[in-house]
Amino acid sequence: QVRLVESGGGLVPAGGFLNLSCAASGDIFSINAMKWYRQAPGKQRDLVAATTSGGSVNYANSVKGRFTISLDNAKNTVYLQMNSLKTEDTAVYYCNAEVVRATTRLSYSYWGQGTQVTVSS
Repeated sequence: QVRLVESGGGLVPAGGFLNLSCAASGDIFSINAMKWYRQAPGKQRDLVAATTSGGSVNYANSVKGRFTISLDNAKNTVYLQMNSLKTEDTAVYYCNAEVVRATTRLSYSYWGQGTQVTVSS
């Protein structure tokens, strides 16, 4: 199996910053991509940022210039540096990974348990 463990959420005032991390472990041969999503109460889960093992990145328009995603391939860990936080960034943030499993060499999608980010006004 594959496990994703997120950390780094919390309460921060508007204009502040937080750094999220998500570590993947278990039956991993390689990771093709890792992504961060977020879901605010009563809303759908939306893509925030994504990165591939090859280094390409993309961001939701709402976070461009404020958030930075990075991937440490050696540690199977993805980071999300969030600066200039706004109240509308408040949500549960979920990590997602596209993992090629070592035992099957097939690709699967896995989710973390989520971490709460609350930005106060």
